[in-house]
Amino acid sequence: MNLQEHARLRDQFPALAQQVNGHPLVYLDNAATTHKPHAVLAAMDGFYRTDNANVHRAAHALSGRATLAFEGARETLARFINAPHQREIIWTRGATEAINLVAQSWGASELEVGDEIVLSTLEHHANIVPWQLVAERTGAIIKVIPLDERGDLDMLAYLAMLGPRTRLVSVAHVSNALGTVNPVKQIVAAAKTVGALTLIDGAQAVAHFEVDVQAIGCDFYVFSGHKLYGPTGIGVLWGKAALLERMPPWQAGGEMIDRVSFSGTSFNSLPFKFEAGTPHIAGAIGLAAAVDFLLAQDREAIAHYEAALMAQLVAGLKQIPGLRLIGEPLQRSGAVSFLLEEIHPQDAATLLDMQGIALRVGHHCAMPLMESLGLSGTMRASLACYNNRNDVDALLAALHKLSDFF
Repeated sequence: MNLQEHARLRDQFPALAQQVNGHPLVYLDNAATTHKPHAVLAAMDGFYRTDNANVHRAAHALSGRATLAFEGARETLARFINAPHQREIIWTRGATEAINLVAQSWGASELEVGDEIVLSTLEHHANIVPWQLVAERTGAIIKVIPLDERGDLDMLAYLAMLGPRTRLVSVAHVSNALGTVNPVKQIVAAAKTVGALTLIDGAQAVAHFEVDVQAIGCDFYVFSGHKLYGPTGIGVLWGKAALLERMPPWQAGGEMIDRVSFSGTSFNSLPFKFEAGTPHIAGAIGLAAAVDFLLAQDREAIAHYEAALMAQLVAGLKQIPGLRLIGEPLQRSGAVSFLLEEIHPQDAATLLDMQGIALRVGHHCAMPLMESLGLSGTMRASLACYNNRNDVDALLAALHKLSDFF
């Protein structure tokens, strides 16, 4: 991707043109949420302006158009991750709700005393707490894959903890805190040898490289729209149809039923069995527009561009006196964490914000990871396709100033 092509891509994101505290915005908080291109904003605005109606069953034109766009969005998302069937795409509010759905439906109904759930030290709280709650109810046991000194998963330890009682392995595709890219195909293949199911949290992966759920071989894959240049409040649970069909409904209400009487209720077919109530119609349409935007780009070129930008950022961080990188995984995507020895992360982030530079500080909803590293939190810079060398240079120059001043 040349500079002119990238400038055209960046121009599609109107929020990036603003100034913050008198400086051009340098937005490096993409692991928390990404900005939205014109195509997403137009798609959602168009729905509310002209097609606003509830989906399914109505016999009027607006509902017909809304339903067509809504179910078309499901087809777009299925194609995006190479799902075998669009009925395997379940709309959720995000990756968090998707994991909770699997935990409360499959986990609560299938797990028994002594069954084992394998997580990793890298996990976001959203892929820890739901399993803890289910384990408390069912008597299941949680095991945790440790890290090596680089910040990669200790795969030998993982293989050693698999056994006949392992029922589920649930891990992130990419760490939101360290940027570690986990070898999910290898993780899934190993889990299959003991008959365990696998869930992959792809919230930090889908925006950065192509994801093929069939090639990975997992049983569930989840992600959020707002980290994928789409709107907040929408996400996807993909699951194998045979599994989803066996799982009981999680939430109940309209749409997810086939027939209701006071003597009993029968439930709808996939995907509607798991979509109670009026869905986030505009959100699904906006997410499909985000996916269409990405698919219209040369994703391989974008991936190479982002990798080069990350290499520039990491190399520059290593040159700053008193700065400590947190983790140096063999493969990194999207995010890098660090600390300045003489400055509290919150103070540093505030000073950076005064210069228009946005990044995140804290435990990044990964407190067990921070505890394992002996830290209370870090500063985190995270990249997206619209970031450029000027963004990286601005951050590095500002960090140099802070390091020199303190």
